[in-house]
Amino acid sequence: MHVDMDAFFASVEQRDHPELRGKPVVVGALPGGRGVVSTCSYEARVFGLHSAMPISEAYRRCPQAVYLPADLERYADVSEQVMAILDRISPLVEPVSIDEAYVDIAGLEKLFGPPLAIGQRVKRLVRDELGLTLSVGIGPNRLIAKIASDLHKPDGLTLVPAEQVLDFLAPLPVNVLRGVGKKTAALLHDQGIRTVAQLRDLDTDEIERRFGESAGGHLYLQARGVASSAIVSGYQRKSISQERTFQVDVTDRGVLRDKLLKLACGVGRIARSQSLRPRVITLKLRLTGFETHTRQATLDRPTHSDDEIFAVAWRLYQESGMTARPVRLIGIGLSHWADGTGDQLGLFDRAPRRNEQLYRAVDAIKDKFGSKAIGLGAAGQTAVAEPPDEYAAGAPDHIGLVRDRRARR
Repeated sequence: MHVDMDAFFASVEQRDHPELRGKPVVVGALPGGRGVVSTCSYEARVFGLHSAMPISEAYRRCPQAVYLPADLERYADVSEQVMAILDRISPLVEPVSIDEAYVDIAGLEKLFGPPLAIGQRVKRLVRDELGLTLSVGIGPNRLIAKIASDLHKPDGLTLVPAEQVLDFLAPLPVNVLRGVGKKTAALLHDQGIRTVAQLRDLDTDEIERRFGESAGGHLYLQARGVASSAIVSGYQRKSISQERTFQVDVTDRGVLRDKLLKLACGVGRIARSQSLRPRVITLKLRLTGFETHTRQATLDRPTHSDDEIFAVAWRLYQESGMTARPVRLIGIGLSHWADGTGDQLGLFDRAPRRNEQLYRAVDAIKDKFGSKAIGLGAAGQTAVAEPPDEYAAGAPDHIGLVRDRRARR
């Protein structure tokens, strides 16, 4: 079974803000700036909007839409709730992104009924407990389940029995197959191949001659519905990253430091929620003209503390050789997780232990009151809110914990 949340970010916003329901909602960059659409509601898709569309084009097509910045921490929290529901259905769940997962439902008939009933159960639990919809596809392998979940969005449920796989695939466009992007689809179209049935008419030698042995062989199998059915339970993400595109290229080091601090808090919280400690921290810089650079540091001791992540990222920026150049985008990435052995805190390592306790308390406050309720800021300040724009005051010289006035009220 493949489950895919419907317009996930936008749906969370509409759920949490009833006044947005029924309206076109766009989550991502804001009009007047740069960047793209992350997700848009189905009401916005009527106007031709879609993910990865430049925000300027989205606004040109639908200026009446409600445009919102992404709250990735909140969406990650909801994603964890969805995955927890799936864990109650099957012990074999493989998340593949923040809003989709594969679930092995073989052998669960005695517990929950036939496959269709299991899909209905998942949809009902997510709707009743989280107030959201998702689309479900069920088939004999990952390929068919994924295609099936996309077929009747939103709020769809499609079952494809093994004996119906060939008939199911036959009329579909070739771009539903994995590895068929715009270039491959255009090449196929140029050769008069538009549907899976037409692709299936090619024999092995012909398809490998046209597309190479590896890619051609892969297409040959997919056109016949042959794919893996393995579910990797206990899937662990390979990296965590967050980035921010500025509306105007930035040279002010205070602004860049302030944004790095907030990004460090974001990736640190996600890492702690999944008990992940990175050994590698990556700084990403995109300069004028889309010139992109990365800098990495490997840590002697893995950490998921916001202040340590920020300190490393800021050092990478200072040593990058690009501090005088305008920055279009800045980001932080975490990767290469510690395996949990040899990294335990010593009995008398009081400072790291206090740090762990402090961040557990901070995360609990954010879970209850929202991601902006508390965070790293200037030592001695009594309240700090999110800067209204990209030119808010830069991060301070000293780091402490401060509270947002809204949370205090």
